[in-house]
Amino acid sequence: MTADIDEPERAARAAHLKERIYLTFAALAVVITLSTHGHVTAGDAAKTLIVTVLGTLLAVFTADLVSHLVVHGRLFTGPELRHAVSSSFGALSTVALPFIFLGFAGLDVWHTDTALRASAIALVASLVVIGWVAVRRIPLTWFQRLIALGAEAALGLAVIGLQVLAHG
Repeated sequence: MTADIDEPERAARAAHLKERIYLTFAALAVVITLSTHGHVTAGDAAKTLIVTVLGTLLAVFTADLVSHLVVHGRLFTGPELRHAVSSSFGALSTVALPFIFLGFAGLDVWHTDTALRASAIALVASLVVIGWVAVRRIPLTWFQRLIALGAEAALGLAVIGLQVLAHG
């Protein structure tokens, strides 16, 4: 349980999870926006997604750097820099499936619309998995876990709904 995990380890885990959640929501918003525009090519969708992903990662890394400067009054040490880079850029794994799906579309195995729909489903599922990783070691009842995971899934679906309303 969490009693076995020291505070710095908890903070490191929280940072990793936070970056993954940010990136997943950003990717989800872009995937839904692309799917509502119609007639987007797989290549254009992949380019838009990679620009968004890299921009989000650089923004998160910059925020980590600036907040570290404010809190500690100095730049990162070597280990702190490795942790910040690992936290920010380690989140790339959460958006791997959309790129794989768009690759299928680029190879004419799938239609781009199918790849974008599958990407949205995968990203919402990824949010639930990230939520599970966050709550699995916390002493919660099964009902509290269900509420936490359901809330995360509902927020992912809300992003889809808002994007469809905005672009539908």
